Amino acid sequence: MKAVGYTDGPLIDFDTSEPAPGPRDLLVAVNAIAVNPVDTKIRGRVKPEDGTPKILGWDAVGRVSAVGAEVKSFKVGDRVWYAGDVSRQGCNAQYQCVDERIAALAPTSLSDSEAAALPLTTITAWEMLFDRLQIPGGEDGAGRVLLIVGASGGVGSMLVQLARQLTRATVIATASRPESKAWVERLGAHHVLDHSQSLQKQLAATGLADITDAACVNRTGEHYPDIVAMMRPQGRLCLIDDPVEPLDIKLMKQKSLSLHWEFMFTRPLFTTSDMKAQHALLSDVAGLIDKGSLQTTLGEHFGVINAANLERAHDAMKTEHTLGKVVLEGFEL
Repeated sequence: MKAVGYTDGPLIDFDTSEPAPGPRDLLVAVNAIAVNPVDTKIRGRVKPEDGTPKILGWDAVGRVSAVGAEVKSFKVGDRVWYAGDVSRQGCNAQYQCVDERIAALAPTSLSDSEAAALPLTTITAWEMLFDRLQIPGGEDGAGRVLLIVGASGGVGSMLVQLARQLTRATVIATASRPESKAWVERLGAHHVLDHSQSLQKQLAATGLADITDAACVNRTGEHYPDIVAMMRPQGRLCLIDDPVEPLDIKLMKQKSLSLHWEFMFTRPLFTTSDMKAQHALLSDVAGLIDKGSLQTTLGEHFGVINAANLERAHDAMKTEHTLGKVVLEGFEL
């Protein structure tokens, strides 16, 4: 099969053997993929030791071509979407194995490229909102005020949508450019702050006195003092980025604030007892999309899946200025 990977340098196109599915695995013929910051982070930190190229990529849509002996939820021919497992080879290949417990049937109303933009960011946003911040769904969430720092990217775009569609929380998004501000307003943000300026000073202009929750997609360290100052006592902060400087946790003591990490690969990486929760949430989101409640966050289509186009996509990730997700689709045969 054709694949894109790296050893110790640029991405390369290469041929390799088709993987064999394990007992709970689906063997998926990959149709479309999306690119995430985690791709560039792993590429910078993990060097293959045996000379075998490492295949990146953790967002895909494709067709099931074979199933493992113990698979119960899928059959050959099913169109599925998933984000995969960071400890296994990724989806930048014609075929990939993925555990059925972290995959679901893809939404029927979206094209392959539109659907591929969503799994990783959807899982991350869902787990941030409901597992880490524990914002209640429906009317029970009224009174919660959620700040989303870095709302115009893939995860932020899903956070805005999920919070607006599934909770009654007030949603405050941050964006610094006119196009990114318009994007998050279109997705449903009640208020938009400019994260290139003091967030605390801008909050007063919204008429809100404080926030109860903060979801930080990027630059947490830069905004951390402001966030703590804005936070209502006993509030929650959840982050997914890697602050350059350690956060001063003592700032949170007086208000009894809590800090939460979200890493959407935790469940598959450690085969947790609730691993199938990702199958369930992806199924729920597919239903919401097909009902018209949620929309794709596809930003740009970079063409076919090959090393040159993936290099361009990796470069785009490093700018932190993408709107929505970058996707690629199909292989040159």
